[in-house]
Amino acid sequence: MSVRELVVLGTASQVPGRNRNHNGYLLRWDAEGFLFDPGEGTQRQMLFAGVAASSITRICLTHFHGDHCLGVPGVVQRLSLDGVRHPVHAHFPASGREYFERLRHASVFHETAEIIEEPVHGNGVLATGEFGELRARRLDHPVEAFGYQLVEPSGRRMLPELLARFGVTGPEIGELQRTGSLRVGSRTVTVEQVSVVRQGQRFAFVMDTRLCDAVYELADRADLLVIESTFLEEDAHLAREYGHLTARQAARVAAESKVRTLVLTHFSQRYDDPTKFYEEAREVFGGEVVVAADLSRVSLPRRR
Repeated sequence: MSVRELVVLGTASQVPGRNRNHNGYLLRWDAEGFLFDPGEGTQRQMLFAGVAASSITRICLTHFHGDHCLGVPGVVQRLSLDGVRHPVHAHFPASGREYFERLRHASVFHETAEIIEEPVHGNGVLATGEFGELRARRLDHPVEAFGYQLVEPSGRRMLPELLARFGVTGPEIGELQRTGSLRVGSRTVTVEQVSVVRQGQRFAFVMDTRLCDAVYELADRADLLVIESTFLEEDAHLAREYGHLTARQAARVAAESKVRTLVLTHFSQRYDDPTKFYEEAREVFGGEVVVAADLSRVSLPRRR
């Protein structure tokens, strides 16, 4: 059975707190495991969350500020320590390749895991596979930063009652799916006659950035949007100055982009009441709002 859920490993911004670790988010997407922005302490948070290193297939860094990448050494070494056999692809801004090399080889260890570095040079599709497409868009932050989007292509769901009505059975079903049409007796049956469109799912990950077109492009029709909301609207001037978003801005993006579930995270240590983020977001977004907490899990909503 496939599983699609977000495992939240950390939700703090620059300074971690007693209840909030530095960033870290694992997206479980069927057989894939996308680890986004592993900050300091991610390896230990994975243990608390019951997430094995072997579940990671890709590491995606938005940028090279410490709270988004200082967990890389521990994660990379754990991949080798646990004998992970499959290759792990690493995506990160190409301008920070020197930093990734330093993080990857931060200390002495016996490296056996295969890490495939795939620096991000600009907007576009980074990888394709059974999961769909992994895309990147450049954000607006004081250092080069990219957001990520996972897009599953739409498919079709076969309807048993229609298959039976048209006399399509057994191996013929698979042939019809592959070819799009099938001769049954004296007539031709098309896949459209016995199925309905199965809408592909979308996931978006947006960290440190000011509002910009790329934020909306990434969030477009996302079933699950994970987005920073470092500040509350009362401190919008600080958000603009330091290249961040407020909870209200994040919620407005979600509303205008037709997002289904909004996950707020990356909270400044200046705030001690997370309900304020929820209340601010609910004022402008009518969908589901989740104020992320360390070690929580958020399932992707059912298909549209």
